[in-house]
Amino acid sequence: MSNATAVSIREATRQDVPAIHGLIGELADYERLRAVFTGEAADLASHLFDEPRCAHALVAWRHNMVIGFALYFFNYSTFLCKPGLYLEDLYVQPAFRGQGVGKGLLRELARRAAARGCGRMEWSVLDWNAPSIAFYRSLGAEAMDEWTTFRLTGEAITRLAAAGNGGPANP
Repeated sequence: MSNATAVSIREATRQDVPAIHGLIGELADYERLRAVFTGEAADLASHLFDEPRCAHALVAWRHNMVIGFALYFFNYSTFLCKPGLYLEDLYVQPAFRGQGVGKGLLRELARRAAARGCGRMEWSVLDWNAPSIAFYRSLGAEAMDEWTTFRLTGEAITRLAAAGNGGPANP
């Protein structure tokens, strides 16, 4: 790419939050999940920049416009006894796909994972998203077909938290 069309990747700033939030909405549309996209930009800003920090974000930008992002956090592998990097979301606007933007975001994430001594990077992809699956495989990523993701949300979390003590006594 020429300098006129070059994409830069950098750590997100609080000023990037409205753009990131907008891109999350685009991602929700792409994944056919707009109905469950209820998060507020103010919460996103708080979780990205206030303590305790819950997540981190990178942005890809061109011509002073955010065109993509990667939102991630660190987790821990008990089997490896090492930290890991979990990529929650990666999104590049359609007009900029196929130009190395997604690969650049992942490369920067890999650099951060390596610098932190992470044993692995992981993320989820919808099983119908063939273009993304092919892209990730082209980078050497492997599908973890033997694992099933479980999730508690909203009322299920509240019920479990409020459940009577049916197990061992708390220390």
